[in-house]
Amino acid sequence: MKGRRWTRNELILAFNLYCKLPFGKLHNKNPKIIKLSEILNRTPSALALKLVNFASLDPELKKRGIKGMSSHSKHDKIIFEEFNNNWIKLILESEYLLDAGKDFNDLNLEKIGRDKLKLIKTRVNQSFFRKLVLTNYDEKCALCNINNQSLLIASHIKPWSIDPKNRLNPKNGLLLCSIHDKAFDSGLISFDNDLKLILSEDIQKINKKPFYDYFGQFENKKLNTPKKFYPSFEFLEYHRDIVFKR
Repeated sequence: MKGRRWTRNELILAFNLYCKLPFGKLHNKNPKIIKLSEILNRTPSALALKLVNFASLDPELKKRGIKGMSSHSKHDKIIFEEFNNNWIKLILESEYLLDAGKDFNDLNLEKIGRDKLKLIKTRVNQSFFRKLVLTNYDEKCALCNINNQSLLIASHIKPWSIDPKNRLNPKNGLLLCSIHDKAFDSGLISFDNDLKLILSEDIQKINKKPFYDYFGQFENKKLNTPKKFYPSFEFLEYHRDIVFKR
């Protein structure tokens, strides 16, 4: 298998897994890497190296001094850019391929039944974005660090209904506990471009202890640093300008 060229479908499946794993788990002992390597008929080491190659293309990791490997190919870069330019299309395509298992190279997207397509789209819409955001913030509220998954919401910075193109873009996501998610969604709190919490005037006027416990103590607190996908300044600015109640 040494030297076998990676196909486009293989690269798409590899990037799908890259999105779901934090940088520290891109190694050949990871069960998820082992499982996908069996589908791809590649060694876990080869797949792990490919994931690290993707990491070398990630500008947010570079800013944090994480460089990955310098051996990425032009095809790695093409897939990386395709995902970042059209998350919806490539995530759906990658999940179709993943659903096909070892038959992924023979998959004809045009011949997938309508019910099958609907099922996969529903699964992606319900779970993929959440998985990415959970991984990105180490499965803890990025503000208060609550780590019970039943209390965590993958929040869209720019609302789902406003920007369909970026519904699955992890740079449009924050992981917040249910109460901070509700406040964010209602425009009672927001974040500046340094990811520091801003309180609306409505919240600032309330001095009772419960409000301080949930909001006041976090004023100007910086969100936890995401593992890979840093929130888009464009989306944060939209939230402050349109959703936030100053």
